[in-house]
Amino acid sequence: MTASENQGLLPDYLYRSRGALSALVGIAGVSTSSPCGSRRRSTLGLAQVHDDVFRQFRSGTCFDERVGSTGRSTGRDGLGKFMIPGISETRQIPLHTGEFYAYCAFGGVLSCGITHTGVTPLDIVKCNMQIDPGKYEFIGSGFKLIMADQGLKGLYKGWGPTLIGYSLQGACKFGLYEYFKHMYAEMAGEPFATDHKSLVFLAGSASAEFVADIALCPFEAIKVRVQTQPGYAKGLTDGMSKFLATEGFTGLYAGIVPLWGRQIPYTMMKFTSFEATVDALYAHVVPVPKKECSKGYQLGVSFAAGYIAGVLCAVVSHPADNLVSYLNCKKGASIRQAISDIGMFNLFTRGLPLRIFMIGTLTGAQWGLYDSFKVYVGLPTAGGATPAHGDKGGGG
Repeated sequence: MTASENQGLLPDYLYRSRGALSALVGIAGVSTSSPCGSRRRSTLGLAQVHDDVFRQFRSGTCFDERVGSTGRSTGRDGLGKFMIPGISETRQIPLHTGEFYAYCAFGGVLSCGITHTGVTPLDIVKCNMQIDPGKYEFIGSGFKLIMADQGLKGLYKGWGPTLIGYSLQGACKFGLYEYFKHMYAEMAGEPFATDHKSLVFLAGSASAEFVADIALCPFEAIKVRVQTQPGYAKGLTDGMSKFLATEGFTGLYAGIVPLWGRQIPYTMMKFTSFEATVDALYAHVVPVPKKECSKGYQLGVSFAAGYIAGVLCAVVSHPADNLVSYLNCKKGASIRQAISDIGMFNLFTRGLPLRIFMIGTLTGAQWGLYDSFKVYVGLPTAGGATPAHGDKGGGG
């Protein structure tokens, strides 16, 4: 892995070192004098450096890797040929600046807004199975019933609040994750932040999702009403007006606590398990280090790791998902009432197979889109920042 690839995951003090530069040149035989604005950078792959050197690696750096470039031919470049070179192919994007976070946020808009809107039919069937299990018993019959009652357009009801709500959520989730992750690592300092990276990932993702759900909650409330109550509204505009007229602004946030209960564990699992899975794939499955893989191949790894993370996310957050659907559909209901009506067993299992399929596919696609956008603008793919297991040259 190149130094720039590590920057998408860790704050700069975790991979900077002035004093270690000459030693690193001796280890890897690479140049460290390339200018980066008013700063200097190292092109050393961190996968080649032992943990004690990694903790001292503290010189300034910024992104300047070329899109689609791997430094050497590996026989894997076929997967990368479909990539369109970005307009800023050689442009340098400094870390931890407003511009950097803006790129991450916009990548989150694309990844979350597009994917959640794309799985709207699955989401409608899932929500109806959760709200009215007597009528919507199975996935297949759920699709048939909705098609019979409302036609094909019934499978796309609520796409408006879905698109806007999850675009806003994605911007906060990905952009603020990078911000909080850097901030918490700086607060923790070395060697704690280096030795306990997973704790930094967990704290950063939880904080980002807390804010993201405040942006999402009103649109989630409208989405569930439109999707589960036939005739309630056609979409976002009339649905929002009707909701505000009958339940007021505070009603839009009636489901915020269970939404936090669903989304915060989901996002903590999503980011932390993704990063761990990417490390594991490069260490034990992919036969060559990440730095030797084409960008297209790296995007394939991102999708696979995202899908695995999505399955874990679905299981962890499913009880809260049932509560969110119930509370947004039943006016004035409490969490205790929801648990009593749904039942503890059903709380964990109702609609779970469909949600595993939906969230697994959705999360895998999100990471694929997010990393594709990062590659397009000249940033490295996510994940794979852990030093090699054992010694040099490992998983990257």
